[in-house]
Amino acid sequence: MDKAIVYTSTNCPHCRQVKSYLTENGIEYEERNIEQSDEFAQQVWDMGLRAVPVTVLGEHRIVGMNKLQFHKALNPQG
Repeated sequence: MDKAIVYTSTNCPHCRQVKSYLTENGIEYEERNIEQSDEFAQQVWDMGLRAVPVTVLGEHRIVGMNKLQFHKALNPQG
């Protein structure tokens, strides 16, 4: 699986939870802080989303800290 992309903001507790979850599960990720880059903010907007965290794992887009969605994305066979 490619490296995950995590769209975050600076003082977002759910963003910290997502990053911790990915680290604990050995998933490499690239953090894209929407407050530090208009380009990253626009990417989230273009996805039709208005909040972070947004995690892109392959074809999956996971909004928030949703362990069930992470499990489905990381274990497609069930």
